[in-house]
Amino acid sequence: MTPRVLSIAGTDPSGGAGIQADLKTIGAFGGYGMAVVTALVAQNTEGVRSVHVPPPAFLAEQLDAVSDDVVIDAVKLGMLHSTPLIDIVVAWLERVRPPVVVLDPVMVATSGDRLLDAAAEAAIRRLCARVDLVTPNLPELAVLAGQPEATTWAAAVDQAQALAAATDTVVLLKGGHLAGATSADAVVTAEAVRPVEGRRVITTTTHGTGCSLSSAMATLRASGFSWFDALGHAKEWLTGAIEHGAALEVGRGNGPIDHFHHLREHVPHLRADVGSPTWTGRAWDDSAPVRDRVDACEFVRRLGDGTLEPERFAWYLAQDAVYLGEYAELLARAAALAGAPEEQAFWARGSVAAQEEEMRLHRAWVAGMPAAAPATRAYLDHLHAAHRHGYEVLIAALLPCSWLYADLGRRLVAQDRPAHPYGAWLRTYADPAFLDAAETARSIVDRVAEAASSDGRNAMTAAFAASMRHELAFFEAP
Repeated sequence: MTPRVLSIAGTDPSGGAGIQADLKTIGAFGGYGMAVVTALVAQNTEGVRSVHVPPPAFLAEQLDAVSDDVVIDAVKLGMLHSTPLIDIVVAWLERVRPPVVVLDPVMVATSGDRLLDAAAEAAIRRLCARVDLVTPNLPELAVLAGQPEATTWAAAVDQAQALAAATDTVVLLKGGHLAGATSADAVVTAEAVRPVEGRRVITTTTHGTGCSLSSAMATLRASGFSWFDALGHAKEWLTGAIEHGAALEVGRGNGPIDHFHHLREHVPHLRADVGSPTWTGRAWDDSAPVRDRVDACEFVRRLGDGTLEPERFAWYLAQDAVYLGEYAELLARAAALAGAPEEQAFWARGSVAAQEEEMRLHRAWVAGMPAAAPATRAYLDHLHAAHRHGYEVLIAALLPCSWLYADLGRRLVAQDRPAHPYGAWLRTYADPAFLDAAETARSIVDRVAEAASSDGRNAMTAAFAASMRHELAFFEAP
């Protein structure tokens, strides 16, 4: 079911924050977005110029108009401005009782402008006790906790746990305002702290990050994710959105993030390489829905952040050893079928490397070669069937293994740290030599596809797509 998510917030005519950012975020995560306006804000990336607040009765009319007609799965609360507006929202929440309510206690804009009058601070504290998740930045957390702004992670955790205990709710602690090469966030209750590590992005395109993260959390929670799993997905998306924000070239101040960065690669007219499309590029683009599911897979996400259980990782490596044994054999067959000497040499080197990796995994993790799990066997059977169709189909079927792992390794290694239990795995697949080999494989497949018949290319496309689906099944199996 598509989650129906209502944003109750102020506006941003420049599009980077407020309900405009909320609606983009909700859409980016597959939700149906709705918006009720609390305040009309004249602002841009450089700051707030003025705020116009319609009568509270009109806010009540907007809320009733939506909830009288639409079933609401989640609510995101943003800028509420003043006590009369907060009282209207509280009364509506008590009457409608949406299943998920996320509060972004908007008090200060990224530019430093005050967006909440001082008299409303006590009302916001009371509202915290009526919602499911509160997402303050560190200055807002300090106000809500009645303490000076935290300058260390430990102090911020203490404030978040104090707020969680006082309001009996969950707090999303955001570490973006702290110093350091990394930027952790955490799901905090009075009893527990569950951090999600992340890389820090040095940029000025941060306008609307708080609005967007809270909307993402509301949408993901309404989609069935736990708060912790929702934070993992939302944080990875937000990091990419921040990284891509500068390319939008919007405004002269704190620019907006790119809410749809993850889609631009897959929309032909927005791709940078649209002028020279390749067979592998089209096959990769076509696999976007499957790759999105790989990214969202619990195993992959927890492998990246280091929270994966050791026994699940050991099971995965044991199956990988089984897979690599036959994968090496198939690479050798590709070498035997190749016509060009350089292609023969490349696939042969890959076969030797796969055998060496299989032996390393076997020695380190596997006491006696296990039987192939159903997902492993199905993938290998598919590759053997591709071999029976000839060289071009075989190498198309083999390509996703190296390409997908190179893509994952390149992105997941950003979460590496000295204490990461799977750091060696991350570094293996982000190693420049591995990335270069994957790119060479792609170039070879493109040359072969260009020379193939139309039927041959169609068979290659089907084989590549099937391998991508088997990769997903392999990651979902543990």
